[in-house]
Amino acid sequence: MTKPIKVALAGAGAFGIKHLDGIKNIEGVEVVSLVSRELEKTREIAAKYGIGHVTTELAESLALKAVDAVILCTPTQMHAAQTLACLRAGKHVQVEIPLCDVLNDGEEVAQLAAQSGLVAMCGHTRRFNPSHQYVHKEVTAAASTSSKWTCRPTFSGAAT
Repeated sequence: MTKPIKVALAGAGAFGIKHLDGIKNIEGVEVVSLVSRELEKTREIAAKYGIGHVTTELAESLALKAVDAVILCTPTQMHAAQTLACLRAGKHVQVEIPLCDVLNDGEEVAQLAAQSGLVAMCGHTRRFNPSHQYVHKEVTAAASTSSKWTCRPTFSGAAT
C-alpha cells in the first residue's frame, strides 16, 4: 500500500467545498489543513470534513511537515504568488484557473516548477462541460479540414 497524500486546501469558499467533497471520495488522499480568511467559518468547515488543522495563513500550512501538496482555491490575484510559495516550501500544488493575471508571473511559476521537480498544475475541469466539449469538437473538426472559423461580435442579440 502506498503512503496517503496529505493535502492542505486554501480557500474554503464554493470551489474549496467542491474539492473537499471530491477528495472525500478518493482513497489515499487526506486533507490535513484548511486555510481560509474567516477563522470561525473555516473551523466549522474543517469540523464537517474531519480536518485537524485550521488557519488563516497559508505559510502556517506550508510549514507543516505532514503536508505533501496544496490545492489553491483562492482569488485569482493570489494564485501566482501562492503557487510560488508552495513550490518554495517544497510542496506540490494544484491551483484553480487562471494560474495568473500577469504573464510574467505565470512564466516564473513554470520556471520554478521545472527547476524544483515538483508538480504545479492548473485545474481545468471545464473540459468536462458539454458546451466546452462541443466547441473543442468543432475546432478540432475545422482544423482537420483546414476550414477557417469566423466570429462576428454580437451586441444586444443582433449580429453586426
